[in-house]
This record gives sequence, structure tokens and C-alpha cells, in this order.
Amino acid sequence: MELSSKYNPKETQDKWLKFWKDNNVFHAKTDLTKKPFTIVIPPPNVTGILHMGHALNNTLQDIMVRYKRMNGFEALWMPGTDHAGIATQNVVEKQLAKEGKTRQDLGRDEFLKRLWTWKQEYGDTIISQLEKLGSSCDWERTRFTMDDEYSEAVKEAFIHLHKKGLIYRGERIINWCPRCQTALSDEEAEHKEKSGKLYHLKYPLKDDPDQHVVVATTRPETMLGDTAVAVNPKDGRYTKLIGKTLVLPLMDREIKIIKDDLVAAEFGTGAVKVTPAHDPNDFMMGQRHHLPVINVMNPDATINEQGGKYKGLDRFTARKQILADLEALGLLEKIEDHKNSVGHCYRCDTVVEPYLSKQWFVSMKPLAKPASQAVQKGEIRIHPMHWSKVYTNWMQDIHDWCISRQIWWGHRIPVWYDKEGNHFVAKSEQEAKAQAQAKHGKPVELKQDEDVLDTWFSSWLWPFATLGWPKQNNDLKYFYPTNTLMTASEILFFWVARMIMAGYEFMGEKPFSDVLIHGTVRDAKGRKMSKSLGNAIDPLEIIDEYGADALRFSLIINSGQDIFISKEKFEIGRNFANKIWNASRLVFMNCEYGVKRLDPHSLGSHEGGVIASVAKQSFSDDLDINNLDLPSRWIIARFYETMEKVSRAIEEFRYSEAEILIQDFFWGSYCDWYLELIKTKLNDPNIQKTALFVLKNSLKMMHPFIPFVTEEIYSKMNTKDQCLSLAAWPEKEGTLIDQEASKQMQAIIDVISTIRKIRIQWDIKPNQEVMVEIIPDNEVQAGLFKINSAYITHLAKVALSISSEFSTSKDAVFDLVGTVKICMPLKGIIDLEVEKKRKREEIAQKQKSIDGLQSRLSNEAFVSKAPEEIITKEKERLSTLTKEVNELKNVLSNLS
Repeated sequence: MELSSKYNPKETQDKWLKFWKDNNVFHAKTDLTKKPFTIVIPPPNVTGILHMGHALNNTLQDIMVRYKRMNGFEALWMPGTDHAGIATQNVVEKQLAKEGKTRQDLGRDEFLKRLWTWKQEYGDTIISQLEKLGSSCDWERTRFTMDDEYSEAVKEAFIHLHKKGLIYRGERIINWCPRCQTALSDEEAEHKEKSGKLYHLKYPLKDDPDQHVVVATTRPETMLGDTAVAVNPKDGRYTKLIGKTLVLPLMDREIKIIKDDLVAAEFGTGAVKVTPAHDPNDFMMGQRHHLPVINVMNPDATINEQGGKYKGLDRFTARKQILADLEALGLLEKIEDHKNSVGHCYRCDTVVEPYLSKQWFVSMKPLAKPASQAVQKGEIRIHPMHWSKVYTNWMQDIHDWCISRQIWWGHRIPVWYDKEGNHFVAKSEQEAKAQAQAKHGKPVELKQDEDVLDTWFSSWLWPFATLGWPKQNNDLKYFYPTNTLMTASEILFFWVARMIMAGYEFMGEKPFSDVLIHGTVRDAKGRKMSKSLGNAIDPLEIIDEYGADALRFSLIINSGQDIFISKEKFEIGRNFANKIWNASRLVFMNCEYGVKRLDPHSLGSHEGGVIASVAKQSFSDDLDINNLDLPSRWIIARFYETMEKVSRAIEEFRYSEAEILIQDFFWGSYCDWYLELIKTKLNDPNIQKTALFVLKNSLKMMHPFIPFVTEEIYSKMNTKDQCLSLAAWPEKEGTLIDQEASKQMQAIIDVISTIRKIRIQWDIKPNQEVMVEIIPDNEVQAGLFKINSAYITHLAKVALSISSEFSTSKDAVFDLVGTVKICMPLKGIIDLEVEKKRKREEIAQKQKSIDGLQSRLSNEAFVSKAPEEIITKEKERLSTLTKEVNELKNVLSNLS
């Protein structure tokens, strides 16, 4: 049962994914003897395919869940998917389009059948991909935002808010997507800065057609629905014109000049056209001044019959025609370049149209107050902290939420109407009919609202609806509130803020205590990964090529405010996984203690899903510190020091730092130092026990980050654990920590490292033995180096002399390690004059490059025109070269 000569990620992944699933390893249940720890997954869309953002987000969650599970918590990671109303409907509509059909051709019922069929075939793709990543979710609990129980929760929430008067139906200006032909919330209308035009149009006065008021607009096609022109009452330019009548060009409609404080006198000409049906500010002005409301567009953004001769034209085609007609009439004064923030549909990227429509809304101000206070008081903590301010600012300026969507896939609004337009809110048609009969005194026909609820109206219930709410069951009482939420910044308002509001409204308490907002995965140039840019890296390809551990480890170690990644960077994780495997194999091959030696007859037998094994010798963790050599005492102390730092880093969401600590300890301290120091002593049982003790506990420490390779290696060790995923996190054992020994060994390592550095600096070949003289600061140091001189001579490949003064000061290199002086005579080893000349030439060459870079970066013309990524690279190059020159100067200065 020794490890094979080469690590095979695919074979290991397949083996352990099956084992974890077959044995239901990650299932969490109510256990009052244990403290719960709960994370709910940000449910990916059923249309989703695993991308790097998912890989990062779920790796972060998995690290925390595995860590908490190993620390004795009943850890639940709740998985599931979101029905993604608009996105999923778009996918199936595209399929129909290839068949030459529309959803209207099928009708609602048949179209929904088609959607459910699609969901059954493809909706769980993302779940199986998350499994491949090693996500330790409780897959048995997987939820869907349109499963039967969840749908009941959605209805309950709607009815609850409606009873409180927080849900209402009204005619408002909403964001309308002409392509999806549905309303969007403010957060779903993503604003992008565009280079557009500002059009200055002349509106003639009725009493004096030769006189005009010039209005500035970015959307001249909406002038067809103008019902006034507004000016600021304090703008002296227009004081005498207020109340006058204008004639709307092209439509010959008489409109008034009104005054309103909302008008910004400094924008354009200071006079603005007022189109109540096509602009939210104009709608408010229209209500204040009792203006007519004229909607000139169809739902597909073509001009309707209210637009006169422009009827049937697309909005942008109409814009061109209107401008041409105005120019022909001499009423187009000028066109200016203008930067404008334009709303786009978050799903199809179509330019959103502000559109007057009757929709359902949630009144948000009452819900926002407790949710805002929770963050301000620290009851809910958002990491990094600057996101708390962003969150609070948004909450203070929150608008009512448009929750109705004009699509078919989703939770149908639980409202029924009678012929008179009275509405009845109920969980079922039967309940609605009972309400209607009570009102009318007889049975009446009802028709359900055609619209569905915004997808986010179901997902804001996710932390408690997944646990069975509105039913009050044991799971809900035990696992709610959840602990930590990890997500991306782009859904802070879409989802996180709304979940906090829902938690306080429906459960009376916070939904979670901590929110981690992680960075965005970008390419090496700093661009966000996307299909359109062609820079997206498929995580499934990385898993196939490098392994899931490599993907996870590389993403996290490169993470920070944002993650800059290229395919080559995944070699970091692959190399580390290989290092863990090879080091473990070396230890196993040389140790009798603690490694499983299977009885051939037991192979293949299972007991309770766990592979049965018979150990040749029992492995004891009972190490006697008094029987251990200096390197063994040092490595144990280093392990516990690292473990404490890693634990703290995980708890504080500093995952990249945790991985750096892990890599530095295992690759550096354990492999490069300890295993090299003990190579010749591996027949000593105490050395074997120490090597295995540190390896076993290192595997536990590394497991949350890199689960597959650690699980496989751990399974070869003689432990009582069913698997590493269920093993306990290492506990600090003070009796095994010898701080003085740790300091002594570190002093020896520092001396060896300095000697190695000198060899590299002066290009002394690794197999060339040289003399080194060490002058300790005191007798204790001298004794330490004399007793342990074998380590120095072996690993530094030197002949060692320990004395009170140097035998020579000519043609030698000197260095200082703390209070220890080191001298390496170089005469006869290298040609010093040639080496000094080479180093001086290297300094001169690098200095020339530094001068060129400094000149370029101080050139304002270059800095103002060069792309930001080029400037950043040049600054990094300058910093690197400066460090290299300083290092070379130090090397020369250390020469006698």
C-alpha cells in the first residue's frame, strides 16, 4: 500500500468523490451536542456552466466548511440552484427560434413543459461540476428555487408583505428591456458610460413662431411624447417665458413652459423637455403639474400609434428620421458629443428603456432600516470593511423594488382578478375564490396575474427557505441563523442586502454574521475574464490538465483584492500537490511506523463503507520530547507555530496568507530542511515517529485547501479516522514544544542559508567544497555549532572551522547572521578579479536600464498616453532592477 511513483490527480479525484458521496460524508444533521456552522451556497443559475468566479467562490467556502467540520462543528454547506427566470427563458426561446417557433406559438403551458424538460436535462450540470471541484456540500439537501416547498415559501413571503401594505401595484416608470420584454429592477439595469450625443432642439412659441426655446436631450425619439418644457424657477433667462405655450415640432401639439426645482439650470440650455411616460424625473414632474402622460412606444421599443407618422419604426431608426425631419425644418440647432450613463439589461445587454408600466412593487424603506442598522452596529460584519460603507450608502438611498416580470418562467404572482379589476392575494386559486365569494356574496370567475416574480424575490429567502421555512422544524431552529456568506461584489445589492432585509422581516433575526466579498478573477493584463474578450480560462480544463487541487490552491494563493491569473499560474498548485505526494512517498518508504500494510486477504473488503485494513505495527502519537534530536524538536515547534497562524488566518478570511504559510512550512521547513536533516537517521524509530507525526498533522492542516491529495495520502496512514474529511483539526500540545531548541535549530539553518547564498553570489559550484570560518558570539553559540557541525558541513557542503577569530581577511567574503560572523576565503576557489569585474559590469548595465526607465516614467507625454498596464509593468521593472543593483553592491561590499 505504498504510494505510486507519480501522483495521478484524476484517479484520486474519482476515487474520493465516489467515497465521499457513497458514505454521505458531508451530511449534516441536528446534533445538540455540537455547535452548528452553516453556509448557504450562492445558488448558481440552472443555465450556469462552471467558470473561474464559481471556482474561486466555492473554494473559499469549502476551505471554511472543511476547517469548521474538522474543528468539531456540525458543518452544513447548503447547496442548490436558482431558476434564473430571464436567463433560462432566453435559453429555451433561442432553442425554439432555431425551430422557427416562439413561446407564443406554444402557449404558456406547453412552453413551461419545455422549460421543465430542459431543466431536468441540463439544470444540474453546474452541480456536478461543483462536485468535481471538491465542494463538500451536503448534496442530499440540494435545493432549487422552484421546488414545491420553496414555492410555498415564496407565496408566504408575498402574502405576508401584502398584508402589511409593503407590496403594492402601481403605474411607475420602470426599466424595460425591449428584447426580453419585461420589467427590470434598478439593480438589473446595469449602467455603462457611453460616448453619445446631446441634441439641441428648437421648440417654437405659439404666439411668435420665429422665437424658440431650445431644449437639450439625449433621446430625441421620446419628444413625440412631450407634454411640457420645464425650466428652473431661479433661472432668470426664462422668467418671462414661464406659462407660455410652445408648439411641439412634428406633432403640432401645444405644450406649456412650466417651472420646477428639479431642473438643473446648468445642464444643456437650462430648458428640458418633459416626457412623463419615458423618464422617471419627468414622471414625477408630470404628477406635480398634472401633465398628460403619453406613451409613444410598444413593448418591443417600436413607435406606437401615439407617434404619428413614425409608427412602426424602431426607436433608434425613429431617432434618425426625427433628427432628419427637424433639420429639414431648421429646428435642429446643434449636436454635441456627450458622455452618458446608459442602462443595459443585465441578461442580454440591450439598452434599457425607461417605460411607464403597471407593475408590482415592494416598499423598501421600512425593510431597509433594520438591515442597515445591523451593519452599522456590527451585528453583521462585511469584509473587507470598505464594503460596509458602500452597503450603508445604498440602503439610505434605496428605491422601491419592482418585483413583477413579464415572462413565463418563474413564480407566478399569487394574485387573482375579478372582472371589475378587484384583486385577491392567496396561496391558491381556491383560496382566492373563497375571498372573492365573501366579497361578492356569490361565486365569481377569476383570472390569475400573468406575470411572474423577479428571480431575486425567491433567492432573498434562501438562508431560511432552504431549511424549511415557513415550517418551524428542527433544522431551521438549529442551523439558522447561518454563519458566513461568501460572494462577489456585483450581487451585494441584488442578493446580500435583500437577504439581510428578509432575515429580519421574516425570521426576526440576521441571516448570517459575516459577509466576505471576494475579488474578481482577471487575466494577467487585469481584464475581467469573459467569452467576448476570449480570455476566459475553463476551470474544467484546468482540473483535467492539472487537477482540482492545483486549481484550488493556485486560485487562492494568487487571490487578493482581485485575482490575476494565467494558465501557467496553475503550475503552482500542481507542483505543490506533487511535492506533498513525493515527500509523503519518501517518508512512507523509510518508515515502519504509522503506514498501513494491508493483509492481502482484506483487500477489497468494506465495513460500513470504510476500507478495512490491518496495520503491521501500531502507530503512536505519543512522542517523548526528551528522546528527540534537535531537528525533530524544531520541526514540531515550527508545525504548531504555523498551525496557529493558519487557523487565525482562516478565521479572519485571509486565505492567501494561510496558503503561503502552509507552503512555506511544508515545502520549506519540512521537505527542504527537516527531511534533508534526517535523511541519514531514518532508521531511528523516534525520527520515524516524528516524520510521520508532522506529516499526518500537516495533511490535516492542508486538507481544507487541497483535499484530494491529502485525503489519499492520509488513507495510507494508520489512523482510526473514517477519512481525513472527518478527522479532527490538530490540537496544540504544549509538552511537545521546545522553544529553545527551535531557536537553536533556526540559528543553524540561518548559517547554512547564508553560506548557500554566498556560494550563489560568487558562482561557486554546488559540488565544490570550500572552507568556512564561523566566529560565534559566545561559548553557548560555539558549543551549539560544534555539536551540530555535521548539519552545516553536510547541507552547506563546506569544511567548517569554529574559532574566536578569522585566520585570514584577504580575498575573503564576510557576512553576519545575527551576532554570528561568517568568513569564506575565496583565494584559489574563483578568480576574484574576473568575478568583481563581471559584477561591476552587471551593475553598470542594470543602472543604464534604470536611468532609461526613470526618464520614461518622468516623461508626462509617455505617462499620459501609455496604457495603465504598461506603466504598471515599467514601474515593477524599475523596482526589480533597483533591488538587484543594491544586492550586487552589497555583495561587493562584503568582499574584504
